[in-house]
Amino acid sequence: MPYTITRLSVEDFRDSVQELAGLLCDTVSGGASLGFLAPLGRDAAEAWWRAREAAVADGGLAVWVSRGPGGVDGTVSLAFEAKANGRHRAEVVKLMVHPRARGRGLGRGLLAAAERAAAEAGATLLLLDTETGSDADRLYGAAGWTRYGIVPDYAADPAGSLRDCSFYYKRLG
Repeated sequence: MPYTITRLSVEDFRDSVQELAGLLCDTVSGGASLGFLAPLGRDAAEAWWRAREAAVADGGLAVWVSRGPGGVDGTVSLAFEAKANGRHRAEVVKLMVHPRARGRGLGRGLLAAAERAAAEAGATLLLLDTETGSDADRLYGAAGWTRYGIVPDYAADPAGSLRDCSFYYKRLG
Protein backbone atom coordinates (compact mmCIF):
# COMPACT_ATOMS: atom_id res chain seq x y z
CA MET A 1 0.00 0.00 0.00
CA PRO A 2 1.30 3.45 -0.82
CA TYR A 3 1.97 5.86 2.03
CA THR A 4 2.96 9.50 1.90
CA ILE A 5 4.71 11.37 4.69
CA THR A 6 4.04 15.09 4.86
CA ARG A 7 4.77 17.89 7.28
CA LEU A 8 1.61 19.60 8.41
CA SER A 9 1.10 23.33 8.07
CA VAL A 10 -0.86 24.88 10.93
CA GLU A 11 -4.00 24.73 8.78
CA ASP A 12 -3.39 21.08 7.89
CA PHE A 13 -2.69 20.38 11.56
CA ARG A 14 -6.07 21.86 12.56
CA ASP A 15 -7.77 19.78 9.89
CA SER A 16 -5.98 16.61 11.08
CA VAL A 17 -6.64 16.82 14.83
CA GLN A 18 -9.51 14.32 14.75
CA GLU A 19 -7.46 11.78 12.79
CA LEU A 20 -4.43 12.36 15.02
CA ALA A 21 -6.63 11.85 18.09
CA GLY A 22 -7.95 8.59 16.67
CA LEU A 23 -4.39 7.44 15.98
CA LEU A 24 -3.32 8.36 19.51
CA CYS A 25 -6.28 6.51 21.08
CA ASP A 26 -5.72 3.39 18.97
CA THR A 27 -1.96 3.38 19.58
CA VAL A 28 -2.38 3.74 23.35
CA SER A 29 -5.06 1.06 23.26
CA GLY A 30 -2.53 -1.14 21.43
CA GLY A 31 -0.11 -0.83 24.36
CA ALA A 32 2.28 1.89 23.20
CA SER A 33 3.76 3.97 26.00
CA LEU A 34 3.17 7.54 24.86
CA GLY A 35 2.51 9.25 28.18
CA PHE A 36 -1.14 8.27 28.48
CA LEU A 37 -3.06 5.65 30.43
CA ALA A 38 -5.72 3.44 28.85
CA PRO A 39 -8.45 3.86 28.11
CA LEU A 40 -7.72 7.20 26.51
CA GLY A 41 -10.93 8.95 25.52
CA ARG A 42 -11.32 10.61 22.16
CA ASP A 43 -12.15 14.01 23.73
CA ALA A 44 -9.00 13.91 25.86
CA ALA A 45 -6.88 12.94 22.84
CA GLU A 46 -8.33 15.75 20.74
CA ALA A 47 -7.75 18.24 23.55
CA TRP A 48 -4.13 17.09 23.87
CA TRP A 49 -3.51 17.60 20.15
CA ARG A 50 -5.34 20.95 20.07
CA ALA A 51 -3.09 22.17 22.89
CA ARG A 52 -0.15 21.74 20.49
CA GLU A 53 -1.56 24.09 17.85
CA ALA A 54 0.18 27.23 19.15
CA ALA A 55 3.56 25.47 19.06
CA VAL A 56 2.89 24.32 15.49
CA ALA A 57 1.88 27.86 14.54
CA ASP A 58 5.01 29.46 16.02
CA GLY A 59 7.36 26.83 14.59
CA GLY A 60 8.36 25.35 17.94
CA LEU A 61 6.78 22.03 16.98
CA ALA A 62 6.80 20.34 13.58
CA VAL A 63 4.35 17.49 12.98
CA TRP A 64 4.41 14.93 10.17
CA VAL A 65 1.79 12.38 9.27
CA SER A 66 1.90 9.25 7.23
CA ARG A 67 -1.25 8.79 5.18
CA GLY A 68 -2.35 5.67 3.44
CA PRO A 69 -5.61 4.35 2.03
CA GLY A 70 -7.15 4.33 5.53
CA GLY A 71 -6.09 7.86 6.45
CA VAL A 72 -3.48 8.82 9.04
CA ASP A 73 -1.55 5.70 10.06
CA GLY A 74 1.45 7.36 11.68
CA THR A 75 2.91 10.58 13.03
CA VAL A 76 6.05 12.05 14.51
CA SER A 77 6.78 15.46 15.97
CA LEU A 78 9.96 17.44 16.36
CA ALA A 79 10.16 19.91 19.25
CA PHE A 80 12.71 22.65 18.68
CA GLU A 81 14.53 24.06 21.71
CA ALA A 82 13.58 27.67 22.47
CA LYS A 83 16.42 28.44 24.90
CA ALA A 84 19.27 30.37 23.29
CA ASN A 85 21.91 27.96 24.56
CA GLY A 86 20.09 24.93 23.17
CA ARG A 87 19.00 25.95 19.71
CA HIS A 88 21.39 23.41 18.24
CA ARG A 89 19.18 20.58 19.49
CA ALA A 90 15.65 19.26 19.06
CA GLU A 91 13.61 16.42 20.51
CA VAL A 92 11.79 13.73 18.58
CA VAL A 93 8.43 13.20 20.28
CA LYS A 94 5.30 11.11 19.83
CA LEU A 95 6.46 8.80 17.05
CA MET A 96 3.55 6.42 16.62
CA VAL A 97 2.35 3.99 14.00
CA HIS A 98 -1.15 2.53 14.07
CA PRO A 99 -1.12 -1.17 15.00
CA ARG A 100 -2.71 -2.06 11.62
CA ALA A 101 0.14 -0.38 9.73
CA ARG A 102 3.17 -1.72 11.60
CA GLY A 103 5.90 -3.65 9.87
CA ARG A 104 5.78 -1.52 6.71
CA GLY A 105 8.66 0.86 7.46
CA LEU A 106 6.44 3.79 8.48
CA GLY A 107 8.22 4.33 11.79
CA ARG A 108 11.60 4.43 10.07
CA GLY A 109 10.25 6.74 7.36
CA LEU A 110 8.71 9.14 9.86
CA LEU A 111 11.90 9.19 11.92
CA ALA A 112 13.98 9.89 8.80
CA ALA A 113 11.69 12.79 7.84
CA ALA A 114 12.11 14.36 11.29
CA GLU A 115 15.89 13.87 11.17
CA ARG A 116 16.15 15.51 7.73
CA ALA A 117 14.03 18.48 8.80
CA ALA A 118 16.08 18.92 11.97
CA ALA A 119 19.30 18.99 9.96
CA GLU A 120 17.79 21.46 7.46
CA ALA A 121 16.78 23.69 10.40
CA GLY A 122 20.37 23.68 11.68
CA ALA A 123 19.97 21.22 14.55
CA THR A 124 23.07 19.14 15.16
CA LEU A 125 21.80 17.06 18.08
CA LEU A 126 18.56 15.14 18.48
CA LEU A 127 17.19 13.59 21.67
CA LEU A 128 14.35 11.20 22.48
CA ASP A 129 13.15 8.72 25.05
CA THR A 130 11.17 5.50 24.79
CA GLU A 131 10.09 2.47 26.76
CA THR A 132 13.02 0.08 27.14
CA GLY A 133 12.52 -3.14 25.21
CA SER A 134 9.69 -1.77 23.05
CA ASP A 135 9.52 -1.93 19.26
CA ALA A 136 10.46 1.76 19.26
CA ASP A 137 13.53 1.02 21.38
CA ARG A 138 14.70 -1.47 18.77
CA LEU A 139 13.93 0.96 15.94
CA TYR A 140 16.07 3.74 17.39
CA GLY A 141 19.02 1.43 17.94
CA ALA A 142 18.75 0.12 14.36
CA ALA A 143 18.48 3.70 13.01
CA GLY A 144 21.86 4.71 14.41
CA TRP A 145 20.78 6.40 17.64
CA THR A 146 22.99 6.07 20.73
CA ARG A 147 21.44 5.01 24.03
CA TYR A 148 22.97 7.05 26.83
CA GLY A 149 21.05 5.67 29.74
CA ILE A 150 18.13 3.73 31.16
CA VAL A 151 16.05 5.00 34.06
CA PRO A 152 14.20 2.26 35.93
CA ASP A 153 10.46 2.66 36.52
CA TYR A 154 10.46 5.99 34.68
CA ALA A 155 6.87 5.98 33.45
CA ALA A 156 3.72 3.91 33.50
CA ASP A 157 2.63 2.06 30.40
CA PRO A 158 -1.02 2.37 29.27
CA ALA A 159 -2.03 -0.36 31.75
CA GLY A 160 -0.42 1.57 34.62
CA SER A 161 2.62 -0.67 35.15
CA LEU A 162 5.92 1.14 35.69
CA ARG A 163 8.44 0.60 32.90
CA ASP A 164 12.07 1.45 32.34
CA CYS A 165 12.87 4.21 29.86
CA SER A 166 15.78 4.40 27.44
CA PHE A 167 17.21 7.81 26.53
CA TYR A 168 18.85 8.32 23.13
CA TYR A 169 20.73 10.95 21.19
CA LYS A 170 21.85 11.28 17.59
CA ARG A 171 24.37 13.73 16.16
CA LEU A 172 23.49 15.15 12.75
CA GLY A 173 25.81 16.37 10.02
